[in-house]
Amino acid sequence: QVQLVESGGGLVQAGGSLRLSCAASGLTFSSYSLGWFRQAPGKEREFVASITWGGGSTYYADSVKGRFTISRDNAKNTVYLQMNSLKPEDTAVYHCAAGKNRFEVVRFTQRVGSWGQGTQVTVSS
Repeated sequence: QVQLVESGGGLVQAGGSLRLSCAASGLTFSSYSLGWFRQAPGKEREFVASITWGGGSTYYADSVKGRFTISRDNAKNTVYLQMNSLKPEDTAVYHCAAGKNRFEVVRFTQRVGSWGQGTQVTVSS
């Protein structure tokens, strides 16, 4: 059974930074694309960033490009999301996600096989 456990959320002022972590178990980590999605109150869950199984390619939503960086450490079965220059509109629950199939890039909710429980990020103005 796949388990994804996020950590690192919290309250930060606009312009600040946070680093989210997601520890994975129950899958061959180095064979799966991992991603981050977020969901704000009253809104649909949306794609934030993803990274391929070897870490060679990354993808970002336009709204976070240049501010957020996704990375992974396959030796630690962990994926990270470094968030800089945070804005109030970044406030949401951030969920880690693993692809439905091996060697398939995660960019859409329909292609997610496993979700983490989420970690709250709140950015105050």
